[in-house]
Amino acid sequence: MKKLVYIFIIISMIGSGETLAQSRKYISQFNFFQSYFNPGLTGYEGSAVRGFVRNQWGGFEGAPKTMFFSAELDFAELQGRENPALMGKNAASVNLLFDNYGAFRETSLILGYASRIRLTEKHNLRMGAGINYTSVRLDGASLTVEQQNDDLLGQYMNGFSDMQILDFNLGLALSHEKYYLSYAMHQVNGGNISKGDEFLEGRPINYIVQAGYREALSNDLSVIGNFFFRKQKDLPDNIEFNLKALMKDKLYVGLGHRVDYASNIQAGFLLKNVRLGYVYEFPTNRSFHLPGNTHEFMAIFHLFRTNERKYPEEVLIW
Repeated sequence: MKKLVYIFIIISMIGSGETLAQSRKYISQFNFFQSYFNPGLTGYEGSAVRGFVRNQWGGFEGAPKTMFFSAELDFAELQGRENPALMGKNAASVNLLFDNYGAFRETSLILGYASRIRLTEKHNLRMGAGINYTSVRLDGASLTVEQQNDDLLGQYMNGFSDMQILDFNLGLALSHEKYYLSYAMHQVNGGNISKGDEFLEGRPINYIVQAGYREALSNDLSVIGNFFFRKQKDLPDNIEFNLKALMKDKLYVGLGHRVDYASNIQAGFLLKNVRLGYVYEFPTNRSFHLPGNTHEFMAIFHLFRTNERKYPEEVLIW
């Protein structure tokens, strides 16, 4: 009986037609996917293919599930520059995201481009822009009772509907080999360019701040800290951070926290050209979200570099 109550609450929260809160994309390992949140950070860690899978509230039917794949290309690496991270000027990316939440199936394609200006010997100013095309499919047979009684969504009950949205992302970042600070805006146009059935009432602008610092304490130990803040007018502020320790440039472990929402444990391995990561996330006692655990798997493949230090002070991950 208790499980049935949980399932009912989940479906109600997933399907809220007023805010569609679960359409917000959470990534506990946000520090490994900087360019998705800020196009200005495209190519910050060089050319790579990235991906993750996130199962939220594992074990509950209809719970949110997110998959993401991207490819970033730093043109300086492609040209064989000696220090592309500092000397390079341009990078591009392709990002593809699939998100299922309740009655909605969302697919997003983001094309990103970034340009860098060298400020000092070790600092770059990065500016970027992205074109975001999103297709949302509504399955009327999966609407909750609340949604069926909604004036906007109820008309699609027991049917299917599609909506396509074109929007833009902008980003600015100050980067250094040891730290970065960035600011970005998602959905700058507020979802006003669309076609198909309009079952979503706009997509509010997201304001995103990211920051990180890393330090090699010795040849065998490095520490890395990251911070993330996101603001959207119809949702609570999203604040999260994590702290990791990288040992012998091969294994990392860490802890993360999303304020008033969840905490997590992180672990991963560095192979020659590949990073593998896993997150186990669990809700906090103050959270109003559902009692279920989240699993997140991540893989990154570097195209032109290996996971080896080029100099003693270098740290290999964010």
